[in-house]
Amino acid sequence: MRKFIPTLLLGLLPLSVSGLQGQQTSSAPAQKPSESQSSTTLKVDVNLVNVFVTVTDTKGSPVGGLTKDNFILEEDGQQQKISVFDKESAVPLSIALAIDTSLSTRRDLPLEQASAKHFVHTILRPVDAISVYAFSEVVQETTHGYVSDLKHVDDGIDHIRVGAATALYDAVYLASRSLDHRKGRKVMVLITDGGDTISKVDYKEALRAAEEAEAIVYSIIIVPIESSAGRETGGEHALIQLSEDTGGKYYYATSIGQLDEAFRKISDELRTQYLLAYYPSQRTSFSEFRRIEVKVTGVPDASAYHVRHRAGYYTVKSEF
Repeated sequence: MRKFIPTLLLGLLPLSVSGLQGQQTSSAPAQKPSESQSSTTLKVDVNLVNVFVTVTDTKGSPVGGLTKDNFILEEDGQQQKISVFDKESAVPLSIALAIDTSLSTRRDLPLEQASAKHFVHTILRPVDAISVYAFSEVVQETTHGYVSDLKHVDDGIDHIRVGAATALYDAVYLASRSLDHRKGRKVMVLITDGGDTISKVDYKEALRAAEEAEAIVYSIIIVPIESSAGRETGGEHALIQLSEDTGGKYYYATSIGQLDEAFRKISDELRTQYLLAYYPSQRTSFSEFRRIEVKVTGVPDASAYHVRHRAGYYTVKSEF
């Protein structure tokens, strides 16, 4: 991957790419903790692979109450021992909220701002933190970092302004880099019509940055009713794939009611997630990307449940 220096920023994004970790794993053997040490392990153990899992039923509602024995986890087709299991409702959240402010979203922007503020007030707890990004031809971090104060977040949402073009992939990339060093669960929420017209990084670079940061990406795709029949859907498909590969989900919204509903569903899911973590057993593949698969077993209708999680992880991080 080529090195990327975010020269597209105009002074409002205090984000540096110089201090990132070079690798995700270490060659030194790690001491395995007990299963009760999940929060400590999540913070300090770089050899442990964390997998955040969402399970939904046939109606799309989150499934709670599952135990470690209800999960089977595989890496590259080989079953792994789950060393850490936790229900994620108590683990701190870091949320990067990125709002498209290009000309194509100008009419809907006030509604998006109001709905985003309602979501933040619903989900944010004192242990959580959120950073607000506005992206048009540039990417601006309007909260100047991750904050927990609701007034600060509201001000950040209120101060986003309409621009011209759409640097969607740059926003995903930069928000991912900011999430990379955060602890706990890392979530990105994108509100956009799906187009990208000016980014300096491409889709693959944005996706890899999100995967390396272990960010769960939720995409809310704004579709104006009057243009829905002839719209260009390439950007939408990219958002759908980005959400699926990171264990998130995508939603379509054509009204403020649907936008509020999408935020409500995201909030419900974030309160009903699971953490599965494991030490990889001997690997049979030389690929730098390891594929993960999680299944639910031992409960009625398990075959009908839909299990979402990140597609895998890179054994070595990109150089930036």
